[in-house]
Amino acid sequence: MAAHILVVDDDQQLCGMLVEHLRRSGYEAVGVNTLRDGIKLARSHVCDVIFLDVQMPDGNGLDHLSRFKNVPSAPEVIIITGKGDPNGAQQAISSGAWSYIEKPHVVRDLLLHLTRALQYREEKKRIKTVPVALKRDNIIGSSPQIKVCLDQTAKAAGCDASVLITGETGTGKEIFARAIHENSHRAGGRFVVVDCATMPENLIESTLFGYTKGAFTGADLSRDGLIKHADGGTLFLDEIGELPLSMQKAFLRVLQEHSYRPVGGTTEMKSNFRVIAATNRDLTERVQNGNFRSDLFFRLQGIRIELPPLRERIEDIKELTIHYVEQLCGRYGLQSKGIAPDFIGALSTYHWPGNVRELFQVLEHVLAQAADHPTLFARHLPDHLRVLQAQAGIQASPGGGPAAPAPQAGNTFLPWREYKRHLEKSYIRDLLLHAGGNVTKACRTSGLSRTRLYQLMKKYGISF
Repeated sequence: MAAHILVVDDDQQLCGMLVEHLRRSGYEAVGVNTLRDGIKLARSHVCDVIFLDVQMPDGNGLDHLSRFKNVPSAPEVIIITGKGDPNGAQQAISSGAWSYIEKPHVVRDLLLHLTRALQYREEKKRIKTVPVALKRDNIIGSSPQIKVCLDQTAKAAGCDASVLITGETGTGKEIFARAIHENSHRAGGRFVVVDCATMPENLIESTLFGYTKGAFTGADLSRDGLIKHADGGTLFLDEIGELPLSMQKAFLRVLQEHSYRPVGGTTEMKSNFRVIAATNRDLTERVQNGNFRSDLFFRLQGIRIELPPLRERIEDIKELTIHYVEQLCGRYGLQSKGIAPDFIGALSTYHWPGNVRELFQVLEHVLAQAADHPTLFARHLPDHLRVLQAQAGIQASPGGGPAAPAPQAGNTFLPWREYKRHLEKSYIRDLLLHAGGNVTKACRTSGLSRTRLYQLMKKYGISF
């Protein structure tokens, strides 16, 4: 049975030419000239592959890519664009596009990309997917960002490859590492934590490898190192970016050979461990600066999981708050608390530089202050959070003068969520104007990650 191909391109001549080319090659092909018609057709018909243009009369194709991918037939999407753009290519691939083709090469490369996409699609259908009942007791949230991390965690738990978990301080790197261990075939073994940031450099070798009696002054007995303790289990290297260069080469050998020699020893010992490393540092930058070995870096990231900061998954605030409040009430023997909407609203306006860890600390403070209150209100929060909530509806004018009036619908103020969206959209638009459309500069100015900036641009239909 011939594959079904949809071409979405506002250039009627090119669209017709591609459809004709595909039909002559034996495919069922149809073309449309607007995003609206394309989405409508993709929802009502089976599509195996969609060729999607970027600049369309009713929007940017990249901003609607997920809508095409999430139709019932779950097609592969190939982006075609009149003018290639590195940022656009990054957004396309990050959003799940199969590939990204410039129009001057589309006729030449069309069938090659299509053949590979269809081959991949057929193989994907044949793979039997076994549902994974992931133990995730301490991983709270259902945002798209967390779901991606959970999928990666499940894949990591199903194999024995090294894992590198990256993310800001407080995002839950150790929690995800433990989830990988507890869902793996090594769950019966130990989960051994090595904090590379706090171990004195002169003790790292003996702590990891152990030592023999008499190896140094004070070594009255032989002791096993953490690598030995992790035999059959998982060795978690927290803050691996802080591991001194002098130890990186030695540890690389241990990763490769799974053998080591205790300090003062003459015999090689074996340890069957799985390594999971975590860092809040940019290891790529540290490699470039000569502070981290490239061979160790590549060895560590068999699988890479990047945890999002809390400010990029604000929709999880409510679920996290309910979970932690219940946990804290149980810990302190308190009755369950009600949580007022303004409490969640105030938490949702904060930037959370300390991420989930900071949220937990704030809630712990709140419970200590409001132990006798059956309901938690914004009034119970620390002053700095309440101030931000009060300021959230105030948009200062560029000259520092009176605040700009709140957007209104007729004579009625907009609902808070809608007003908040308005402010966020204005900020992203003004940020990109200030940066001259330069995404790198915009990220540097705002503190947003490239991924989050692209998500917000996509959310509000902003393109540069």
